[in-house]
Amino acid sequence: MKQRIANIALVVKDYDEAIDFYTKKLSFKLIEDTQLSETKRWVLVAPPGSTETCLLLAKADGDEQLKSCGNQTGGRVFLFLNTDDFERDYASMTANGVKFLESPRYEPYGTVAVFEDLYGNKWDLLQLKNEGE
Repeated sequence: MKQRIANIALVVKDYDEAIDFYTKKLSFKLIEDTQLSETKRWVLVAPPGSTETCLLLAKADGDEQLKSCGNQTGGRVFLFLNTDDFERDYASMTANGVKFLESPRYEPYGTVAVFEDLYGNKWDLLQLKNEGE
């Protein structure tokens, strides 16, 4: 048996502003943007070189979903963006205006720094010790 997580839904306020953030600030690739109805689209983005798991940018539908934008995990780090070159990606993201909540730190498992997406969800930028060697 083989299974995999294909997509992770990320509640966003607006499709286009979310696409802009992920493709321009984080250098993600727009994998798909299909109109499903007048108000709903199927929008997938993924980090460069990755298509195994994508983010499904899901526009909030109603006040309850809108409340979760930026706080999908109650303030904890939500997603982990692994990289093979922490310094390259940290410098690029910083230059693109991504807000880091801390300076890079060196842990037994690798180099990490927490950043926020456009709505305030927390992410780890992470280079594991065995990545990029």
